[in-house]
Amino acid sequence: MLFLACAFLIATGFTWYEQDLEYNEPGTGNPLVPGYFADPTLVKFGDTYYLYATTDGVRLASGDPQVWISKDFVNWYNQAMDIPYSILTNIWAPDMVQGPDGRFYYSHGNCEAGCNIYKYVSDTPVGPWENIAGDNEPVIPVGLVADNLPSLDQHYFFDDDGSLYSYFGTWMHLFGGLGWAKIDPSDMKTVLDKGQIPMEEVPEIFEAPFKFKKNDKYIMMYSSGSCHDHTYRVQYSYSDSPTGPFTFGENNPILETRADGTVHGPGHHSVFTHEDTHFIVYHRHDNPFSTGGMFRQTAIDTLVFENDSKIRKVRPTHKGVGYLEEPENPLPPNLAFGAEATASSYYHLVTYDEDYKYYPRYATDHNYGTMWRSGNNHLPHYLTIDLGEVQNVRRVMTNFEYATYFYQYLIEYSNDGSSWQVYADRTANRKWGSPMIDDGDVEARYLRITVTGTEKAGMFAAIWEVKVYDELFEVPEIIPHISDNEPAAESTHRKLVEFAAADMAPGSLGTEVPNTGRMGGQFTVTGSPVIEEVEGVRAMTLSGGEYLTLNEPAPLSLSWNSPFTVSAWVYNPEVGDAECIISWSRRQGNLMGEFAALMYGTNPQHGAAAHWTAWLDMPYNEVPEAGKWHHIVLTFDGMVEKIYVNGKLDNMSQRNLFVHENGRIMIGSSGSPAEFFNGSVAAVRLYDTYFSRESIPYLMNMDGIEPAR
Repeated sequence: MLFLACAFLIATGFTWYEQDLEYNEPGTGNPLVPGYFADPTLVKFGDTYYLYATTDGVRLASGDPQVWISKDFVNWYNQAMDIPYSILTNIWAPDMVQGPDGRFYYSHGNCEAGCNIYKYVSDTPVGPWENIAGDNEPVIPVGLVADNLPSLDQHYFFDDDGSLYSYFGTWMHLFGGLGWAKIDPSDMKTVLDKGQIPMEEVPEIFEAPFKFKKNDKYIMMYSSGSCHDHTYRVQYSYSDSPTGPFTFGENNPILETRADGTVHGPGHHSVFTHEDTHFIVYHRHDNPFSTGGMFRQTAIDTLVFENDSKIRKVRPTHKGVGYLEEPENPLPPNLAFGAEATASSYYHLVTYDEDYKYYPRYATDHNYGTMWRSGNNHLPHYLTIDLGEVQNVRRVMTNFEYATYFYQYLIEYSNDGSSWQVYADRTANRKWGSPMIDDGDVEARYLRITVTGTEKAGMFAAIWEVKVYDELFEVPEIIPHISDNEPAAESTHRKLVEFAAADMAPGSLGTEVPNTGRMGGQFTVTGSPVIEEVEGVRAMTLSGGEYLTLNEPAPLSLSWNSPFTVSAWVYNPEVGDAECIISWSRRQGNLMGEFAALMYGTNPQHGAAAHWTAWLDMPYNEVPEAGKWHHIVLTFDGMVEKIYVNGKLDNMSQRNLFVHENGRIMIGSSGSPAEFFNGSVAAVRLYDTYFSRESIPYLMNMDGIEPAR
């Protein structure tokens, strides 16, 4: 009997008894798709699987709407979706149901005009879409069931009698519990009834409700903890009614961070059922874990009920589930799987918490949790794959790091590794998607992919996976998305902004000061700062509310994730909470990581660097002492930001930034009255390049000033 039970478990795909893979081993099935995608909803219509998700890894999860499509559950193709809105710029936690009329209803949350739920209808699962409530109008507005309860993270649930319910909310512990609404299925929008499930029935609920029915029991699953860290997890309660009362389930939490940390912060899930086997589809943080937890990836594992109201703890795996059934037309072998790969460079991430290398071989390991990343974000960079012997190459499929931004690239082939010919020239490409598919018919042993440009500044040459085939095969019909954007500006590696008081005459600064950096232009003076000697150093003294504004906008080479360095000599007689030395973005109306400024303050979050979110801001480990001259450098290479004080590394943190284009460059101000600099500045310089530790003394010695000791 034991043998039969084990055979049944294996046959039905239950994986917790199987040996799992390490997170960086070849051939994993988790993450399910390449890239940063969160809050997944997985459905099947006809013979095709559709995965709808928040496009993550961009500002505050504000990437373009898209859907993943697969026929076999292993090979996935990304499709852009055109959502007709004019006031919204992000799509959070999409959900999908098919209505009684046979049409497809796509919904999502958004907080730009109130935290509302919007719904669209189409004759196909991928659009084109039409808002069922009218232009930009929500179907479930904020505060529907409780004052200010955000209408986000909706899940639509059809009961067996055809009744339709929506469950929604986030930050629910602040508003008394989970919101629900009974919806008229004839129009999919009219609210027939509404209410709230109290916190006592869904303990610790934070967001992401998902309703599932197991025979006669209603299972309310949800996420608790913080989505930004390891505390994020999935819990559940059950009831005899779709609106409660609910009883907290056993085995809670059923999905949580693994002890080894390689499955980190799993949550915001959906449940997918295939041939009576249940699967939990969820997001988890990337490896290595990125700052702020906004680089999430989608994974899937088996979900097991011990009875109608008891769920077994999920063992989150890197192995995943693979094919749910044998494909009728399996793909030919991937010639690049396990092939030797080399590159022009690869990035070595070193922080207080991480020591990780983005090896070239990670682009040929059939593992969407690992990638090759170039050693810096100054293009071009190339990846070379050795197929081992000369083979026929008919198709090359490349999964770049970001599915929803275009990459410009060149694919070449060779038999000897030294003489190269063009296989596909995409150096003028404006199409985004994943994978990028390039067909040809050549004999080759070596393939070289050179990334020559990107859609956003500071993006790395980075590839999750390259697959190579010796024959063509059918792929889903994908409507290409052609971007209107120009390719990103490259760094000039120059000193763009310079203010140095050494050669200025004592007295009033006047109304304009020239920028002696390569950008040129004039600083407009606000207030009446003066040039004077401060502890033997000629400097500009700002008395709070006085600052300089450059009349030229910040160049594109300082936007998005571009590298930068700020070098400043400053004297602060009394260190405040957060005083801005220089900023080159805008302070109001930002999302995550859009602001950029060097600070001098005691604030435990943004005392040294401010980027408009606590997860990306940085404090000083040791705040520079008041009443002394200090040399401060803030430098960023596209992955790690470091702060140096008087030539010594004070703090560093891993991050990605999304700095606004054409921001204002201001010395002594961030744009917020609470953050004026109140002290003296001898020199400030801003570069659109990164400076290594070895280069910091060069910056410090430029002005002949001795730092405090």
